[in-house]
Amino acid sequence: MEIDQQKLDECALAILSLTLHGDKYGLRAWKGLDWDVMDRLFEKGWIGDPKGKAKSVVFTDEGVERANEFLQVHFGRPG
Repeated sequence: MEIDQQKLDECALAILSLTLHGDKYGLRAWKGLDWDVMDRLFEKGWIGDPKGKAKSVVFTDEGVERANEFLQVHFGRPG
């Protein structure tokens, strides 16, 4: 099966956003997804660089905005 990586990335960002929490560096989410997906989210400018010892990753302002949009589009209920 061929996978639509754009849709996968949108859903991954939306799911990551469910663990958002704030600290002195901004809004962060726990890193728990496939590294290839995390790298693509970073390349799109939606999260900070996922490489490093931190167990969480910083969301960019655009990432927060897009995550909310993708949650609604992919997982929201009508009405």
